[in-house]
Amino acid sequence: MTESSTTKLLNGDACHRTSNGKNHASKNGYVKNHRLFQQSQKYHRLGEKKQNGNTNSSLYKKPYVEFFEETPLLVAVLTYMGYGILTLFGYLRDFLRHWNIEKCHVARERDEQKDFVPLYQDFENFYTRNLYMRIRDNWNRPICSVPGAKMDLVERVTHNYNWTFEHTGKVVKDVINMGSYNYLGFAENTGACYDAAVEATNTYGGGVGSTRCEIGNLDIHEDLEQLVARFLGVDSAMAFGMGFATNSMNIPALTGKGCLILSDELNHASLVLGARLSGSTIRVFKHNNMQSLEKLLRDAIVHGQPRTHRPWKKILIVVEGIYSMEGSIVRLPEVIALKKRYKAYLYLDEAHSIGALGPNGKGVVDYFGLDPKDVDIMMGTFTKSFGAAGGYIGGKKELIDYLRCNSHSAVYATSMSPPVAQQIITSMKIIMGEDGTTLGADRLRQLSENTKYFRRKLCEMGFIIYGNGDSPVVPLMLYMPAKIGAFGREMVKRNIGTVVVGFPATPIIESRARFCVSAAHTREMLDTALEAISEVGDLLQLKYSRQEQNRPSMGWMSEESLLQH
Repeated sequence: MTESSTTKLLNGDACHRTSNGKNHASKNGYVKNHRLFQQSQKYHRLGEKKQNGNTNSSLYKKPYVEFFEETPLLVAVLTYMGYGILTLFGYLRDFLRHWNIEKCHVARERDEQKDFVPLYQDFENFYTRNLYMRIRDNWNRPICSVPGAKMDLVERVTHNYNWTFEHTGKVVKDVINMGSYNYLGFAENTGACYDAAVEATNTYGGGVGSTRCEIGNLDIHEDLEQLVARFLGVDSAMAFGMGFATNSMNIPALTGKGCLILSDELNHASLVLGARLSGSTIRVFKHNNMQSLEKLLRDAIVHGQPRTHRPWKKILIVVEGIYSMEGSIVRLPEVIALKKRYKAYLYLDEAHSIGALGPNGKGVVDYFGLDPKDVDIMMGTFTKSFGAAGGYIGGKKELIDYLRCNSHSAVYATSMSPPVAQQIITSMKIIMGEDGTTLGADRLRQLSENTKYFRRKLCEMGFIIYGNGDSPVVPLMLYMPAKIGAFGREMVKRNIGTVVVGFPATPIIESRARFCVSAAHTREMLDTALEAISEVGDLLQLKYSRQEQNRPSMGWMSEESLLQH
């Protein structure tokens, strides 16, 4: 990849050297003394324990509110002790397995292969053998219905401590689904989307059997891409059959050797893989911390590439709209201001935010009221809010034309299934109001109301909740390893389906349950789930929060008011 071929695809000049002695004014705020975000935060969240850097409130049209309460010291100590005890018992069990005192279910190399280079690294799977297996029954549960607001679970049992499972033939009916990314409730087997998908199946069949550049380019794919571009407010867009590959296969087409990628430390694995495959230099900044990002940008411009100190061919900032484990929303106005100030490029992954944020459901750009053209590469997936599969990239026409010829995901991957494409088209038109109804607007409003209600109730109960107040991803902190499995099992007993997450997907002392709020949830469903969560929280002693419960509804107080407290 040459510098000129991809540079002119994005936002013009790729030079990253600043003019000596000159300050620049950006569209979103005045830059002073070569530092964008020096002013201290004027407003604070009452009782907030941790901040990811200061906020430049002048760039925001609405309050930016996020919670990241510190882990209580005693809980942190007990969590480390819990992992320590589990590790000691793990080594003991490995010793017993080695001497055949305990039956070993682990895959191992045969004795005849002991002189070969090992295919299976035993130590790397210590955590899987001795910790994950104890609570493995909380994951990979098979369901046998539409994953809507309620779902049916296939009952299973284990007779060897979660190494294998057997289905009993029974079905657990009407489990309230608090784990699926069904933000707008389009995962359904009735209604306009279902009818349109069935009609598309009858017309085109279930699959294409070819790539887009051969004979797999259908008119429905062209219609989808034109609609996506119009929905996003960009010149052009391209659809892909897999969301993960949209990131991992397109980032290598945009950057290469001599380029610098600045990645948020909590970016999704697909973004991390794409960055590594590109061969670019990768530097990580603290999550949502603009001071950390700006420092990396300044250092990159001042020092250039290692050893040669030549200017970087391209600097690409990679962030997400909603971070799926933290429930936080990217500080996009500040990122765009930095991007403009230092003439970098911006890659925005809206997998969780597209359809779930903003007054028109157009994602985090719509949420902050920004211009879509300020984002060079807009990426998102259809697997969440649209109830389908695949992903997209939107931007300038030159960018999309380039990707059609150079992206591995575009050239080698089979085309998107026609009924899936039709599901996306129908749901997107509903969101845009082009179906002639207010169903899309009603669902957007219902999702926002459900999110605020659910988060507020959990905070009032005394749980530690992470993330932004408008994020439908709601992490509830569990911390201790034994409580991960216990919480998931107790919730299923009460007919509530949840997702529990632990190390290494999260920091070792920040295990959590992650709820995903949907517009399909009724207030009765949420109240039932909240009652069960509170009951399990009392049972497992999960109500760790030390914040005052009677705080102002807006949550913003001036410095003078805080001094009086």
